[in-house]
Amino acid sequence: MTEGDARISMAKSRQWLLPTLVGAASAIVALMILAAAIMYSGSYDVAADDPHSDAVAGLLATTRERSIATHASSLEVPSDLASVERIATGAGLYAEMCSQCHLGPGVAPTEISQGLYPKAPQLAAGGNRDKREKFWAIKHGIKFSAMPAWGATHSDELIWDMVAFLQQMPGMSAEQYSASVAAAPAEHDEIMAGDGADHAHGAHGHHHEANESH
Repeated sequence: MTEGDARISMAKSRQWLLPTLVGAASAIVALMILAAAIMYSGSYDVAADDPHSDAVAGLLATTRERSIATHASSLEVPSDLASVERIATGAGLYAEMCSQCHLGPGVAPTEISQGLYPKAPQLAAGGNRDKREKFWAIKHGIKFSAMPAWGATHSDELIWDMVAFLQQMPGMSAEQYSASVAAAPAEHDEIMAGDGADHAHGAHGHHHEANESH
């Protein structure tokens, strides 16, 4: 190819590329305008009793799961998660903090669990998250859901205690779950005080009852 041919070819490429770029930019601007119009019109229903479309739900779920997996990948799992002490403490914390939304073996659906969207996963059924991912989700919470960031009030040690219990809960019978909760070493406030974590609770005590609403 001569130098002249090369220049002609480059000129033709530019003639093709410029309209393509302009068209792509125009499409992006049009989509932004459409999104802004939908947002400010208030036509998109954000009610919790009107679920997302399958496409939106799938996009959000994939984003959530990939984010958790990525951020949790570098965590170091304690070697003593199978200890009786951790599991017992975690059982009490779970019953106090988690059972109203995530329920448990033999725990009937609560008013909160029935009204949540997205629905809180039933952790007694197990799931695909590993120990690090469970810890990360408990500590940091999850945006656009009712999952709080328990790390704001609970130490890493207590959160690992909850993970320890979560590793044991799938497959438990209702009786085994109730016994695990009853065997918790202390009331919730006593656990918090003993751990030294900063927290704020009401004046009334907390009780570890498997079917209690909190």
